[in-house]
Amino acid sequence: MNLQERAQELGIDAIGVARAEPYVETEEHIRERKARGLFADMRFTMARPQESCHPERLLPGARSVVSAALCYYAPEPERPAGWGRLPRYTWWDAYAALREKLDALGRELGGAYRVLVDANQHVDREAAARSGVGFYGKNTLLITQRHGSWVVLGTLVTDVDFEPTASLDLDCGSCRLCIDACPTGALDEPGVVDANRCLSYWTQSETPMPDEYRAELGAQVYGCDICQDVCPWNRGVEKRRAHEPLPPGAEPHVSLVEWLAADPAELRARYRRLYVPRNDGRVLQRNARVAAENTAHEA
Repeated sequence: MNLQERAQELGIDAIGVARAEPYVETEEHIRERKARGLFADMRFTMARPQESCHPERLLPGARSVVSAALCYYAPEPERPAGWGRLPRYTWWDAYAALREKLDALGRELGGAYRVLVDANQHVDREAAARSGVGFYGKNTLLITQRHGSWVVLGTLVTDVDFEPTASLDLDCGSCRLCIDACPTGALDEPGVVDANRCLSYWTQSETPMPDEYRAELGAQVYGCDICQDVCPWNRGVEKRRAHEPLPPGAEPHVSLVEWLAADPAELRARYRRLYVPRNDGRVLQRNARVAAENTAHEA
């Protein structure tokens, strides 16, 4: 099977293959950054690098790690005055779409396989970088050649032995637009994000947001797209996808009034695609209150 051709037929935007081997350097980096406190209290893949950096343990007889990227970019409609904004990757569930595509690919490959999308058991960015799907940006995100960092990543681990694809000989060069644009200095060490100063982290933390960061969120009620908005590799995507309609049910903006009036449990159930500590909808309402303060002049 020609993986590149089949991926294109399935609607996957980039695909590559790496050996099912340990990510030794990545595991060391995670442990070092964890020791420095750069992850704050985040869990995810950095919580257990002894597992997430070992794709060879994800499937008995694993031989190949197939990495895939799916572009989720869509033009943003005008935000109504006084409404909040969600980050692009949450407007619709691109993870679910990629999971289905990879599962279909796995069935066609034959042999045993395992699909991991938005899963803590595997460092998907490392596999994607090794296989040439993209390269690490100074904002720590994986940047693809055609769609920049506006992609979600997924992995298919299989016992089928594929020839690995080459990694990209690319980097950000002297560009530091994302570093300079970050209002809280979370990217001051290029290629390393300090969660303690990251706006996205604070919208996902159960700890109250520092007062000095509240105004920087603007209308954002979750996550942050600033470092992606300014990235040169992300330019041009808006032209290539200008006529791509938002998928049914896509939700770029939310009513702050409705969020604040909602039952917290019902609000959480409605937004299961968002990570919320302890599944507590009051975290989302806390974010909505910050956004309401920041957008009060718009009403």
